[in-house]
Amino acid sequence: MSQFPELANLKSQALAELSAAADLATIEAWKSSYLGGKGKVKALMGQIKNVPGDQRAAFGAAVNGLNQEVEAAFAERVAALGDKARPAPAPAVDVTEPGYIESNSIGRRHIINRVRDELTQVFARMGFAVAEGPELEDDAHNFVKLNIPPGHPARDAIDNFYIDDPLKVASPRMLRSQTSTVQVRVMEAAVAAGGGKLKNPIKIVAPGRVYRPDTVDATHSFMFHQIEGLYIDRLTPGGGVSVAELKTTLFQFAKSYFGPEAEIRLRPTFFPFTEPSAELDLKIRLRPEQPVRWMELGGCGMVHPNVLASCGVDAEQWGGFAFGFGIERLAMGKYGIPDIRMLYQNDLRFLQQV
Repeated sequence: MSQFPELANLKSQALAELSAAADLATIEAWKSSYLGGKGKVKALMGQIKNVPGDQRAAFGAAVNGLNQEVEAAFAERVAALGDKARPAPAPAVDVTEPGYIESNSIGRRHIINRVRDELTQVFARMGFAVAEGPELEDDAHNFVKLNIPPGHPARDAIDNFYIDDPLKVASPRMLRSQTSTVQVRVMEAAVAAGGGKLKNPIKIVAPGRVYRPDTVDATHSFMFHQIEGLYIDRLTPGGGVSVAELKTTLFQFAKSYFGPEAEIRLRPTFFPFTEPSAELDLKIRLRPEQPVRWMELGGCGMVHPNVLASCGVDAEQWGGFAFGFGIERLAMGKYGIPDIRMLYQNDLRFLQQV
């Protein structure tokens, strides 16, 4: 190494600094300075190209020797310092200790999901099971089998989200405009399971999203949620399922969900899929400063015989009722929400209140 004075000087400097290092931080800094990937010893290898050709082999051997000596000195120094040169052990973790929460704000389910579960629980206590169906439907299930024939105003392209052009496709696909499509599919499945005949009563509720190109305002949205109910049972000499049972079901629902003072009323109307049909209204106060007023929740009625027949159900032996509510309107009524748009704006100030 005496042939290359710069290597000897570097060795002396390195060993002197190493000897002065007395703690872990200084040892690590020294190692990075001399033995690291960009350290002074490693940097010497890059200088070989500047050494005369007849001295390159000797220079390379001298650099390797210096590297080995410095590494050996480092190992000896670490051993001499003992615990001072070793990292402090990490503190033991108590896995039974509660986790640290940076904020007192705890997440919760969205109000729409909570109201949906509340509704299905209320109807479950009355014997209704939960059914679901596809949101991408066809014209047959959304209209034809619900007694809404071709040419009916409800099928206009301006009032529905069609996937296929209804003027070019016989049964165009569409985003369902009502969860009544689930009732149709449930009846079809029950008839198929019975070998072509309905053999058992049907009692279900079908919550889910629906789509209509409505103008967004305080009470309307182009996407919202509905919950539909269907009860089909065998006709008896006494009449079977009746309007009285429908009204009782809705009355019990209102009392269970809104409290014993809830008031409802049924107003006669027309729907293609029920006969007779009615609009269901609830008396509610949305804001403290507003008077109590009637709010429309949805429609109901006795299932039309044409709907039963289109699903393969014998309307001479079976009958029942159906109803459908807007879940957003129920949420607004129960929790005093004045504007439907608040449900979809993701404003934490609102979401933390309800």
